[in-house]
Amino acid sequence: MDLLKRGQIPPYPQFYELLYAYATGVNPSLNQRVNQIFRDGTATQELAERLYNEFLKSQDANERISSVSERMATRIEAVHEAIDTAMATANAYSGTLQSASGDLGQDMSETDLRAMAQKLLGETRRMQDANAQLEQKLDASRDDIAALQRDLDEVRRESMLDPLTKIFNRKSFDEGLLKSFNEAAGEGTPLCLMLLDIDHFKRFNDTWGHQTGDQVLRLVAMTLKSNIKGKDMAARYGGEEFAAILPETDLEGAIIVADNIRKAIQAKELLKRSTNEKLGRITASMGVAMYKPGDTPASLIERADRCLYAAKHAGRNRVLSENELKDDVKIVA
Repeated sequence: MDLLKRGQIPPYPQFYELLYAYATGVNPSLNQRVNQIFRDGTATQELAERLYNEFLKSQDANERISSVSERMATRIEAVHEAIDTAMATANAYSGTLQSASGDLGQDMSETDLRAMAQKLLGETRRMQDANAQLEQKLDASRDDIAALQRDLDEVRRESMLDPLTKIFNRKSFDEGLLKSFNEAAGEGTPLCLMLLDIDHFKRFNDTWGHQTGDQVLRLVAMTLKSNIKGKDMAARYGGEEFAAILPETDLEGAIIVADNIRKAIQAKELLKRSTNEKLGRITASMGVAMYKPGDTPASLIERADRCLYAAKHAGRNRVLSENELKDDVKIVA
């Protein structure tokens, strides 16, 4: 409650949930962001909403996936019941035919034959009706299951994306890096990782507001995504930090890609839509590292991160690779 009051944040359930997640420490990335906010003393309702959307709202996708799965299970169960009913009808019909076959082996009067024919005709009609009902249920179930599958695919896609920038989120990044890492280790192909941080983003946010800051994040995400191709993967790593996984790309090629992205970001001039006021240009610093035998995903990230902060320490708005990183350089964030 004290934390909510300090930031003049209303006691809405989602904000309680946010601070509960922070207090329990279940999400280290969330705790790192919140600790930085507390150090800066800039907690606001708008910022709390952004943190909730980034770190916790993705759980809604999990609930939607669970809901779709339950609906699909219900529909499949209904299909099974319809099939069981049809099988029971078919078994009864088969029994009737066997009984009639036995009776036909005996001498029967015309009246008995007529009665048997009427009985078989009735059983056949019931069988036809049961088959028609089964066919209708199967058709309806097929359509429902197809719709549910589309819903499930959509939810899964949404769960892989960052809600603000619409590029891959941190969870997708972790999974994508592990997949690319295993391919590089198994096939001996090159793999590079690029980390990107928007220069002076906090100052920009404080000057022009979080809505404009969100537009900057979307712009950088779009620029990053449009300047990679093939198996490459762009993701929001956290806050104003982004990442690009570059499979089958050596260090020299990755540096070229990173510098093209840096130039593309710098080339865009920001305007405030309501007033056409010029907000200036934004720049980004980047660090690039390449997979080496014996690496782990964590060690590759750590080297790229060191390169990123060395680039910022060296003056920002530049790309720095691990080949340029000197062990005796003191890195200051």
